[in-house]
Amino acid sequence: MANPTSFLRDPRLAWAFYGHRLECYRNTDPHPGYSRLLRLTGTKRGGGFVVTSNVDGAFQKAGFQDAQIYEIHGSIHQLQCCSPCSDAIWSAAAVTVAIDQDAFRADGLLPTCPTCGKLARPNILMFSDGSWVADRSEAQRRRFQQWLAGVDSVGDQMVVVEIGAGTSLPSIRRLSERIAGHFGAPLIRINPRESQCGLTKSVSLPMAGLEALTQLI
Repeated sequence: MANPTSFLRDPRLAWAFYGHRLECYRNTDPHPGYSRLLRLTGTKRGGGFVVTSNVDGAFQKAGFQDAQIYEIHGSIHQLQCCSPCSDAIWSAAAVTVAIDQDAFRADGLLPTCPTCGKLARPNILMFSDGSWVADRSEAQRRRFQQWLAGVDSVGDQMVVVEIGAGTSLPSIRRLSERIAGHFGAPLIRINPRESQCGLTKSVSLPMAGLEALTQLI
């Protein structure tokens, strides 16, 4: 389902899958580890910045500001045209997809593009995705780069806390290691199964995120 062609092959199945996920994320409260991270970054002179491959919007829901979040794979709470007919990205806040749970298919009207009227999709980077509109994520990336430059310029000491990033899609792990190496910063890698790290200044914690954060912060 994590391929844009799913919306072309069977749009009602695709929207059953993503509509179900959207409602689950809307109805799920972030665990207390998010609040611990938020309080910690609030005590630091340079603050903090979140880089996440998750698309669930949990950091925003926990109180992190949009200006301090970089969602490298986009967000399910934002939509775009499937074509796409333009670079427009808009909020999914008003979207509710009715789902026939027995058949697992979307019922009724499906989300459409306000510009061309064709089918819309979540603004999420999928596999083999040549139609993802990356403008929102790119703007976040630029803010992240500006934040890094600010930390570099004042010489603040940094720590990289990585939580739950696996090796099957190692984007976050590679970014953590690159930033930690550039700043000479310690990397705390929290992962119950894949906590190994080859950096000299690193701490490997084979624990779940909430368990580790409860002990660290």
